[in-house]
Amino acid sequence: MALILQLWEVSGFAQLSLGQLVMIGICLGLLYLAVVKQFEPLLLVTIGFGGLLSNIPGVEIASGDGLLHLVYMVGIESGLFPLIIFMGVGALTDFSPLLANPKTVFLGAAAQFGIFATLLGAVAFTSAGFMDFSIQEAAAIAIIGGADGPTAIYVAGQLAPHLLGAIAVAAYSYMALVPIIQPPIMRLLTTENERRIEMLQLREVSQTERMLFPLLLLLLIALLLPTAAPLLGMFCFGNFIRECGVVDRLSETTQTQLINIVTIFLGLAVGSKLSADAFLTLDTLSILLLGAVAFGIGTASGVLMAKAMNLLPGTPINPLIGAAGVSAVPMAARVVNRVGQEANHQNFLLMHAMGPNVAGVIGSVVAAGIMIMFAG
Repeated sequence: MALILQLWEVSGFAQLSLGQLVMIGICLGLLYLAVVKQFEPLLLVTIGFGGLLSNIPGVEIASGDGLLHLVYMVGIESGLFPLIIFMGVGALTDFSPLLANPKTVFLGAAAQFGIFATLLGAVAFTSAGFMDFSIQEAAAIAIIGGADGPTAIYVAGQLAPHLLGAIAVAAYSYMALVPIIQPPIMRLLTTENERRIEMLQLREVSQTERMLFPLLLLLLIALLLPTAAPLLGMFCFGNFIRECGVVDRLSETTQTQLINIVTIFLGLAVGSKLSADAFLTLDTLSILLLGAVAFGIGTASGVLMAKAMNLLPGTPINPLIGAAGVSAVPMAARVVNRVGQEANHQNFLLMHAMGPNVAGVIGSVVAAGIMIMFAG
């Protein structure tokens, strides 16, 4: 009996706290969303499993010299993993829709308004005593509005590493919920006739244009905003090796094996921060709320900018594509195409929506650079 009692006392069941039990339930919920609902499975599977490991009592895998803590220190604290992910995203990105219709860059820029509006809101609520966030924490939370997981993780790692778990889960959750969150906002802000607008076929973009664009983009923005250079540099490098046509092996590796390996460790490292004492706080609920507001404002801003552009002379654009200005690539563009076809079965907006979609990636990186410059 003494032996049984001793075994029970050293078991995880005896050491399990209520908070850890709740977090295990939350992590199982993330795995359910990833496997059954297929919401961002590449990240939610690894984040959810990392969270499970970090909440098993008596196992120091997520602290001290534990594997997940070491992975976090090497990949997240240094900013290495988000940068490599961005290199892979660049290699997967085709800028042709943006180059064929350059004015869609304004839609991607407008969608970033949600980031800055949420920053101001968080500061205002803190000043009023409803929340308690520093300017660095508010800036890291606001980036969730860009719907760009790697950027959110990078900025959180720079400005508010203690909030990384909540920010990462919120960012990827809202990315996964794009098909649910965006359509009601898009329908609310547009008329049936606006959703029926058909857009002309895009012109063909030459390889020279596609190859020069990442170089010019990097030099222009990085020189104006050096704090954006790490993320933008990796993004443009990945895109350049895709478009230059002489390093196909490097491009293929970046798009597949490299980004897949880093995604595994990135998700596990983020999941290691889902410990009960860090996640089950009032701040976490505030982060989830502010993230949803930021994402909603970003979607609405893109649609309203498209409507405003239609007031100017020229070929009208379908306002729905403004919703793709958030940088959830390519999910937001697919949602735009689906909503457009509901109003007009002959409406094919996917490639048109990819213009503001990739512009949104650039916009979120610029916003991140601004946040780090002024709040870092």
